[in-house]
Amino acid sequence: MDIRNTWANRVSDRGMLYLFLLPTFGLLLFLVIFPLIWSLYLSFCEYSANAANPPVFIGIQNYSSLFREKEVWDRFVTTGKFVLLAVAIEFLLGFGIAMLLNREFYGKGLLTTLFILPMMFSPAVVGKFFRFMMDTNWGIINYILGRLFGMPKIAWTTSYEYALYSLVITDVWIWTPFIVLLSLAGLSSVPRYLYEAADVDRASGWFKFRYITLPYVAPILILAVLFRTMDAFRFFDVVYVLTEGGPGYATQIIPFYIYKLAFSFWRTGRSCALAYVLLIIIIALSNIYITYLNRLRRA
Repeated sequence: MDIRNTWANRVSDRGMLYLFLLPTFGLLLFLVIFPLIWSLYLSFCEYSANAANPPVFIGIQNYSSLFREKEVWDRFVTTGKFVLLAVAIEFLLGFGIAMLLNREFYGKGLLTTLFILPMMFSPAVVGKFFRFMMDTNWGIINYILGRLFGMPKIAWTTSYEYALYSLVITDVWIWTPFIVLLSLAGLSSVPRYLYEAADVDRASGWFKFRYITLPYVAPILILAVLFRTMDAFRFFDVVYVLTEGGPGYATQIIPFYIYKLAFSFWRTGRSCALAYVLLIIIIALSNIYITYLNRLRRA
């Protein structure tokens, strides 16, 4: 048989490429798309994952019942407080640290590495570490506050007043380096000749920041806040390790509540519905950020 007439030789190089990639793409689509479609269907069903009964279609009852329950709204309020506090503090600290690092000085590389180091640790490990440090009786944080400022011991993770702030502090420690990295990338892209021209005109530091630095850095700052907002709405692992949603429901933000619904109360359909409500909120907020970002780019 002439080798030139075989089936393999009649297939083009691009066709052979597609043949090799097709199984991988098919597997990835199955792993990504099927859970989305299945969970979306379950959100319209009465279903428990630990029961032998099949899903029973009930329409939008899961969604409508969610918005009638005060405990769900309370958890949305808790989630909103956490996201606003964490993202705002991370933005201010991250951008401020980036401004300080955006200059040449001895040991800059080492200091920058130290600042971004917290982002490299597993959030669950960091949550456990902060649980030890925030212990009421022998935690290092209470010891330092007592020695330096004479403050009484604070029940960081077990009191209604401070439990949510313990989550904010932990999240800020982990993810402020992310804002620092993106801010440094934006600051390094500002042309130096603009600052030199401003120095020649004897412009003030505020003028250079307002009319040179900020316009160049604003788009990447908005992207940084967008990424952190999306991630903060999915905050779960540290809550599970640090406070376990307590005391009571003080730190039961929406992702943790979805977990409790799904795997403690076994209300699978209801938890899927709440997960999609959260997804819609994240998409809506993302569209707001992106719309504002597009306006900045057109300006």
